[in-house]
Amino acid sequence: MDMDITIRQGQQKVDEWIKTVGVRYFNELTNLGILMEEVGELSRIMVRKFGEQSNKETDKQKELADEMADILWVLFCLANQTGVDLTDAFIKNFDKKNTRDATRHTNNEKLKKG
Repeated sequence: MDMDITIRQGQQKVDEWIKTVGVRYFNELTNLGILMEEVGELSRIMVRKFGEQSNKETDKQKELADEMADILWVLFCLANQTGVDLTDAFIKNFDKKNTRDATRHTNNEKLKKG
C-alpha cells in the first residue's frame, strides 16, 4: 500500500476502519491499556536492539516500525474518542516548544558534551 497521509487523515482513516471493520471502539480505558502494552512492546525491541539485553527467539520477528505504527493507531483511537484533533494539538505543541525551549537546549552544557 503506497500512501502518504497527514495526521488528520490518519485519524479519519482509523475512525472509518473502526466503524466498519472494527465494529466499534473499545472504551477509553481499554485503549489506554492497549497503548501501554504497545509502548511496552516498543520498549522491549529498543532495549534489545540498542541496549545491552539480548534477543529472545520470540523477539526476532518483531519490527520496530510496526510497533511504532501500533502506538500511532491506538493514539489515533484515543484522540478520536476524546475529541482531540492531533493535527491542531501537534501544531500547538510545536509552538509551545519553540517558545519555551527556544534556547534551552542550545544552552544545555550536557548536550554539548559528546
